[in-house]
Amino acid sequence: MAAASPAALPDASGGRQASTAMIWSALAVVYVVWGSTYLGIRVVVEAEIPPMLGMSARFLVAGVLLAAFLSLKSGWRRLRITRQEAVGAAVVGLLLLAFGNGAVAIAEQTVPSGLAALLVAAIPLWLMLLRVGGGDRPRALTWVGVLIGFGGVALLALSGGDTSAKPLSVAILVVGTICWATGSRFSPRLGLPRDPLVAALYEMLFGGTAMVLIGVLRGEPGRLHLDRIDTSGWIALAYLIAFGSLLAYTAYSYLLANAPISLIGTYAYVNPGVAVLLGWLILDEHVTWQILFGGAVIIVGVALVVTAERRPRTTS
Repeated sequence: MAAASPAALPDASGGRQASTAMIWSALAVVYVVWGSTYLGIRVVVEAEIPPMLGMSARFLVAGVLLAAFLSLKSGWRRLRITRQEAVGAAVVGLLLLAFGNGAVAIAEQTVPSGLAALLVAAIPLWLMLLRVGGGDRPRALTWVGVLIGFGGVALLALSGGDTSAKPLSVAILVVGTICWATGSRFSPRLGLPRDPLVAALYEMLFGGTAMVLIGVLRGEPGRLHLDRIDTSGWIALAYLIAFGSLLAYTAYSYLLANAPISLIGTYAYVNPGVAVLLGWLILDEHVTWQILFGGAVIIVGVALVVTAERRPRTTS
């Protein structure tokens, strides 16, 4: 089935048509800003901020700030949601943020930011398998792309990119990408709030709260020493709140409500390039031939999948 044209999709905030310009603006934000968040997360965990508590602060603060902004702009009534919408937002918050983004933060304690971004690039491949499980019949080219892409994932996972990455960290990261893909795939069916900004703020609040609980279970409060945190950690956390969450995550929520999933998935082969470049420039991360080759294989596979799925099918 051919993907709908972005310009013809209804806007989730109130029945208006979502403009192509808005969709591509949101996609550009996700392309660039999310590529930089891998660097931000790496700086946060290296500054001795426990990963789950750090990311919970990121999303809880962002959610509160977004709620305050929307209430001042439109009144508290805009924040009212039904029980079904709350349940949907909680499920998405758990899958995308607590389990997805949380896994990235835990993994990046040993996994370099560029390598993490390359493994996350496999999300469109997981999305395709979820579609197959739902009864879709992909094209032959799509299957070729899936096989190539997962071959690249295997290369990176088995070698760790010849870095300090621990196998358990890589496994956690892969599980996190599956959770993110699952949440992205089924979010339109969960009865989320029609306003994408309201949906994003509740997802951040629910996801951030879940992260606090997971962090407590992991014993992170005992490892939190505010006097030992380097200034760079606070700066990186502020960047993740303002740009990674308030800007980029709300843009992603808008895209989930208004754009075809095949188009949204293209961010997965732009983010790694940004992440690898920034990790090399700022953190002096070692870029090995395993990382470059495995990453290139993943991106080629994802590109084939997205290209195949965006071609209109011929009908008899």
